[in-house]
Amino acid sequence: MTLVGISGAAGQMGRLVGEAVAMADDLELGGLYDPAGAGVAVAGRRVADEPSALDGSDIVVEFTRPDVVMGNLSTWRSAGAHAVVGTSGFDARRIAALRTVWQGGPPNCLVVPNFSIGAVLMMRLSELAAPHFDSTEVIEMHHDHKVDAPSGTSLETARRIAAAGGEQVRAVESTEAFDAARGADFDGVRVHSIRLPGLLAHQQVVFGRAGETLSIRHDTLDRSSFIPGVLLAVRSVDGLSERVTVGLEPLLGV
Repeated sequence: MTLVGISGAAGQMGRLVGEAVAMADDLELGGLYDPAGAGVAVAGRRVADEPSALDGSDIVVEFTRPDVVMGNLSTWRSAGAHAVVGTSGFDARRIAALRTVWQGGPPNCLVVPNFSIGAVLMMRLSELAAPHFDSTEVIEMHHDHKVDAPSGTSLETARRIAAAGGEQVRAVESTEAFDAARGADFDGVRVHSIRLPGLLAHQQVVFGRAGETLSIRHDTLDRSSFIPGVLLAVRSVDGLSERVTVGLEPLLGV
């Protein structure tokens, strides 16, 4: 049976993943690691404050913070464990650095900007729409405790739109009275971040051309929506053909 360890196990997603793995017939919950939550009980186990708690894991699910994730992944790589990563902050530079660390495997590393199946489809639909419109803007909305802005999902969406040729350099007559009033510029795609209590995770992609607009929106209303994607990633990571893979798309066939 596949032994799954959780890094960041005391966080909201870490707890959900731990409980889901413990209930799965084909998976076994292994060690739990979270230096900020040592002693917390998750699925009947205690969270440890040392990474050695995950020794022997076949797969480590990583839900931590952008400032510690790269060091953690290097540790799991050295231990020979596959990694499934839900931590935000993986731009092109960080993915390139990860590929350098992870070359010559096994094991494999799967970085997932968003585990929601609906969010994956939202990004794919945006990628398909991009070449047919002149301009695109991304508006992402999250709770006010999210540690980063813009979100990893919005950056991945903008990257795909730009790669699909959907955003051209355009003249906008509005002059910004304040820096970044029109959002951050990511490969020519404007990304706007909203942080408010009451929100969870939401994103709208707005396309425009002469005489029409198209909006593609996805709303996450409960973190339980991430669990099917996490379990799919855990069950699939060891069979991936690339040492570092980004997104659930290869697993879903979209």
